[in-house]
Amino acid sequence: MITARLRKAYPPGPDSRSFTLDVQLQAAAGVTVLFGPSGSGKTLTLNCIAGFERPDEGRVLLDDAILFDGAARVFLPPQARHCGYVFQNYALFPHMTLRQNLEFGAAVHKSLERHKRVSEMLERFQLHDVGGRRPHELSGGQKQRGSIARALLARPRILLLDEPAQGLDAALRQELYTILRDLQRDFPMPVLLVTHDLDEALELGGQMHVFHDGHIVQSGQPQALLDSPATAAIARLLGIYNLISGEILALDPGRNTSRLRVGEWEISGVYYPGHMKGSRVTLCVIPSQVRVEPRDGAPRPGTMPMQLQHAVTGPVRVRLVFDDGFRAEVDRADWEAMSRARDFSVEIPPSALRLVKG
Repeated sequence: MITARLRKAYPPGPDSRSFTLDVQLQAAAGVTVLFGPSGSGKTLTLNCIAGFERPDEGRVLLDDAILFDGAARVFLPPQARHCGYVFQNYALFPHMTLRQNLEFGAAVHKSLERHKRVSEMLERFQLHDVGGRRPHELSGGQKQRGSIARALLARPRILLLDEPAQGLDAALRQELYTILRDLQRDFPMPVLLVTHDLDEALELGGQMHVFHDGHIVQSGQPQALLDSPATAAIARLLGIYNLISGEILALDPGRNTSRLRVGEWEISGVYYPGHMKGSRVTLCVIPSQVRVEPRDGAPRPGTMPMQLQHAVTGPVRVRLVFDDGFRAEVDRADWEAMSRARDFSVEIPPSALRLVKG
């Protein structure tokens, strides 16, 4: 278990504003995701836990070991913290071969055992054939696997991963995800994973902390956060929602229904406890839950007419962008049948609308 309470303030510089990291988090064995945009404090949090940055205040506890305590003036150096750290740029020593890099990480082992442990790691991560190469001779995936292997050889009690999939193509990303899932089984320890990729968070995370401007603004299981962002600001940080302003026209708690005015149109929703007729609300909906069909004539009740601005075709799905940036997603097969249309009827199922604080 890692428990961290961290506060670190930076004054404004010539080309930057002031910034204060002020977070509290706990993580048990398994992957805990630190999610958020660049500059929100995710990597700084890792660096404070690892000992590369000294917080102004707070405490870091790894199981029963105090790594940092501002009040008691305890600050263990990085090499005494038993933290494995995989950096964005992998940080392999360029003048060493891959095997030599791993031997450096295995310095905690006795000399007779070191060669065996390194060979086992090279085999485990499918790097045995490239152990004699230097980092510039390795692919991105090989460097990334080598960096994880080196970190594990130091017998860490916690693993810190800073954007480990950055720069990897889709196939190598999936390979990395498989490695990390295997690590959870074979090396049970807390793993803190920094990412701004929501798919990665959903793929790997057991828990997730959403960072914004130096603070954790929401925590929970990734899918639960996806289903119910607490505020419109958090929905924007997650980056996958349409945000809609509306007015409640009618509420029926018995039938669990409501009527909403969005612009000049009326749509159906579920019952929203704690709100009254006439309340202004902000709602969000995931594009994949929006239903669309080509419009021929007046829109059906409960739908909204929209004009298609452009379509972005992916391997499986097509993203449709309508007026004011409103988005929907459809299967490629469905899109082929409607691709000539420009005027659409858009329907949002009531259960897909999530009420958030504005």
